[in-house]
Amino acid sequence: MNTNEKFAITISREVGTGGRTVGRKLAQKLGVRYCDKELIKKLKEMFGLDEAEIERVKGQKKNWLEDLFSRISPEFGSEMFIPKGVEYAPDVTSNEIFSYESKILTTLAEESSCVIAGRSGFFVLKDHPNKFDVFIHASRANRIARIMKRQELSEKEAIEVIEYVDKARENYVRKYADTSRYDLRNYDLVLNMDYLTEDEAVECILKAISK
Repeated sequence: MNTNEKFAITISREVGTGGRTVGRKLAQKLGVRYCDKELIKKLKEMFGLDEAEIERVKGQKKNWLEDLFSRISPEFGSEMFIPKGVEYAPDVTSNEIFSYESKILTTLAEESSCVIAGRSGFFVLKDHPNKFDVFIHASRANRIARIMKRQELSEKEAIEVIEYVDKARENYVRKYADTSRYDLRNYDLVLNMDYLTEDEAVECILKAISK
């Protein structure tokens, strides 16, 4: 990757690894735009949903019965099959979110050099001429510990967060990118945060792109 020209770095990460912070610090080091909160804000303005609600819609994986009911009779919509306590946005589909996200990411990458957190950036920007893709992961135990500390959750609650988010993100990537987010062939660099601080991870990425 040539940092003397306009570039894009995508940071795909497992929840509870500090990947979002790594992306922010990397963008600061490079002096470029960090596309995270800005993207969330645009999605919220477009669909009227907060970040958690957007993630829920993106992670939905309809089964044949749910899809049948929604096609036959919209008034007996998908909320019939949503577990109690989980909000549902019947007027917004994952297709709409993916389409809008893709347009935003493409526009941001065309405007200036940037670091992009998540949002299937490695796939959406697959045709970008000057791109570097990173995947950040960690052991389940470390992810649980980090989420418990950062979000002040019990171990059980942290495990539930990990299982829900992992499944939702994998469903989303498989549906639109036709690959697994865990397929390491999708990335130029893979970092295990069990052995790195956030600052060390940033330095690893900087060294990699300099080559």
